[in-house]
Amino acid sequence: MTIDRSEDARKGNAEGRASGGSAPSDEELVARLRSGDGQAFSDLVRAHQGPVYRLLLRMLGDPAEAEDVAQDVFVSVFKAIANFRGDSRLSTWIFRITTNHAKNRIKYLARRARDAQHPFDDNHNRAADALVPTGASVPAPDQMAEGRQAESLLLQALDSLDEGQRTLIVLRDVEHVSYEEIRAITGVPSGTVKSRLHRARMALHERFVALQEES
Repeated sequence: MTIDRSEDARKGNAEGRASGGSAPSDEELVARLRSGDGQAFSDLVRAHQGPVYRLLLRMLGDPAEAEDVAQDVFVSVFKAIANFRGDSRLSTWIFRITTNHAKNRIKYLARRARDAQHPFDDNHNRAADALVPTGASVPAPDQMAEGRQAESLLLQALDSLDEGQRTLIVLRDVEHVSYEEIRAITGVPSGTVKSRLHRARMALHERFVALQEES
């Protein structure tokens, strides 16, 4: 399986997703997957690879890592499809699996590089389009980031957040996932999501400013 890293796939472009015809409904796709329909797996990847790859890219900051983990995600989805109860959208369930894989990879990479300083290289520049406005309480990332150097600093700031904060910012401010879906994905109570997201946004802004002053 190869994850399509083209512009259409990365943006989750509806036109790109529909290149092989109308996208199947969640119910149809799940039923076909459970019946062992081989084409259904290709349809699953084509329908969801954009959001999955984009989420992983923004959480991991490395296109190669994002592609590797995305393949693991879809294998996990296929193996666990019998456990999908349908009490949330299929995309929400897939995002939950995606964030779990991302967290595991982050932990693995942290253990591997525990005594080494994590480099912020071109991978962050290639992931620079990962950031979008985060709300009125703090400057939006696109206002903070003017030019490649600022974009790189902003990505460093995002990378320095803890897993929970980074996940909330990516899900809400990048993928525009609803608060209720974030609750289903992360397990954070709905009443707590907004307050934690606000703290995450403030932490992102503070770390971005600190990095600017250091540079």
